[in-house]
Amino acid sequence: MTVTATASADLVSMPDLLARNVLKFGAKAAYREKEFGIWQSWTWSEAAEQVEALALGLLTLGAAKGDHIAIAGRNRPYLYWTMLAAQSIGAVPVPIYQDSVGEELAYVLDHCNARFLVAGDQEQVDKVLDIKDDLKSLQQIIYLDARGMRKYDHSKLSQFHKLQDVGRAAKSELIDELVDRQAELTYDDTCVILYTSGTTGRPKGVVLSNRNVIETSKSSSQFDGLVSDEEVVAYLPMAWVGDYIFSVGQALWTGFCVNCPESPETMMTDLREIGPTYYFAPPRVFENQLTDVMIRMEDAGRFKKWLFHKSMALAKKVGPELLNGQPVSTMDRVKYWLGDKFIYGPLKNTLGLSRVRIGYTAGEAIGPELFDFYRSLGINLKQLYGQTEATVYITMQPDGEVLADTVGVPAPGVEVRVGDNGEIYYRSPGVFVEYFNNPESTASTKDKDGWVATGDAGFFEENNGHLRIIDRAKDVGKIKDGRMFAPKYVENKLKFFPNILEAVVFGNDREFCTAFINIDLNAVGNWAERNNIAYGGYQELSQHPAVLEMIKSHIEETNLSVAEDSMLSGCQVHRFLVLHKELDADDGELTRTRKVRRRIVEEKFSDLIEGLYDGSERVATTTEVTYEDGRKGSISATLEMRDAATVATQRIAAE
Repeated sequence: MTVTATASADLVSMPDLLARNVLKFGAKAAYREKEFGIWQSWTWSEAAEQVEALALGLLTLGAAKGDHIAIAGRNRPYLYWTMLAAQSIGAVPVPIYQDSVGEELAYVLDHCNARFLVAGDQEQVDKVLDIKDDLKSLQQIIYLDARGMRKYDHSKLSQFHKLQDVGRAAKSELIDELVDRQAELTYDDTCVILYTSGTTGRPKGVVLSNRNVIETSKSSSQFDGLVSDEEVVAYLPMAWVGDYIFSVGQALWTGFCVNCPESPETMMTDLREIGPTYYFAPPRVFENQLTDVMIRMEDAGRFKKWLFHKSMALAKKVGPELLNGQPVSTMDRVKYWLGDKFIYGPLKNTLGLSRVRIGYTAGEAIGPELFDFYRSLGINLKQLYGQTEATVYITMQPDGEVLADTVGVPAPGVEVRVGDNGEIYYRSPGVFVEYFNNPESTASTKDKDGWVATGDAGFFEENNGHLRIIDRAKDVGKIKDGRMFAPKYVENKLKFFPNILEAVVFGNDREFCTAFINIDLNAVGNWAERNNIAYGGYQELSQHPAVLEMIKSHIEETNLSVAEDSMLSGCQVHRFLVLHKELDADDGELTRTRKVRRRIVEEKFSDLIEGLYDGSERVATTTEVTYEDGRKGSISATLEMRDAATVATQRIAAE
């Protein structure tokens, strides 16, 4: 086996890193989990024993080298150990989004030919049992939480802990085989298969090698100076590449502790209890946190509200400059220090971000206003640009060079270029091996020299060399007058307002831009209660005249901001409507990572789009929806179309 100079001779796989950490950090906390309100902790040595027991258990079931072992459930140490156990026996872990519906689950399990599935609980087991007749390869389901499972047919079911006990009992017989299999692992063996969210079509299985994961984890950890004392909260989907790199790759490379919250409902409490030092969240999470803050401030007294807004105005001016090491006057420093004592510090503590040394956001572009809000509090929030196919990292923001409207410079070891059509390409040690069972897509995405087409459009800024992302290349177009159309740019600005949960902007090849809006039921509901507005649910509230007027004011404020950018001023929203339902992944309108499936939305609501452009004042529509139990239904509504004021700007003729 040949090992590159950048890899330690003995560290060519995730199990190798685990073994090293046992020797180096044996008694140090490696994983924590909150269950029934109590935090449990495992050291690196204890975690390694758990992994070994499960690996031996899998061998008793006949798991072979190259088998695919699917994993579905919430973030738990046991499921992270499952990945390591699978890798220890030469198998390949395939994490699946836990909120996948039966059809999505069936597609992934069938596509990767999974022989085994490790399920977190009864819900996941039930979903698989409902589709078992469509699964050609699945032989055994291993479930973790035994609640509700006692009367099930166990001919093809195994309980996680009992399987571990079987493995421990068979250790003397199977340990040599386990050691041999681990010793056979190479740097270029498959480490994990991660399925894309399927924004534009069927999800694709991205094959990442040990080389991809270890090299990327190493270089990114060194870039930000990550050490073994970091605390990380693992709460994002385990099937997402970001969670895999942060909670598996970097955790194993550096030896830091991975903390798993009890549930989404307890997430904020658990976050405050852990106080992570290294934190990642997609824009959606930061948007929701800001919404909660603004709701609470609206309920505050007049003086407290005045003090908050006054302090935040100073923070917005001074906070980012302090983080970037720029000169700030003594008086502003003193004022900011006082603000930190009485406003910013308590707010960061409420958000659970008091100890954050490095924070990242990615997945989708974050609105500059939202980004600046968190940095103004003194939180070192940075953006990265990446893809599953890149093993996350394409560009990163160095400390002291953090800008709201760019995504930084090429990450260590990454080459980036912009094509003649504006599309971004990259090449790096993290470039994926292939799409599993999909050579056509592999060839169309990665060329023979290793360059990968991102599908995103952007450019390098001349003054600082930072990359600026405009939008998905396929979504960038032109208004009929020749000006650029980049919907995501406007959508991110709109979502800065706490009352707006989601926005979808249209306008390519049209005379002007229009928008669909989803209100945030929590924020708008709170506003409605304060203003004595009665409503029976989302649909009724969304169409209330006062709500429509409020959304109109947000859009007009956004138009003022958009008009300041000469390149994108044509993207101002002229007409809008508020949708009668939230866009939902179960209805196919969002991916499981909550990205808008723009083409599906356009097709599904084509009558509403036409109404926005033909001058209609109201449009009656009926929409198919999927209920939580999988049943289909429909909802009908008559939606009001509203005009929004725009700012006159100089038009740029099409070239």
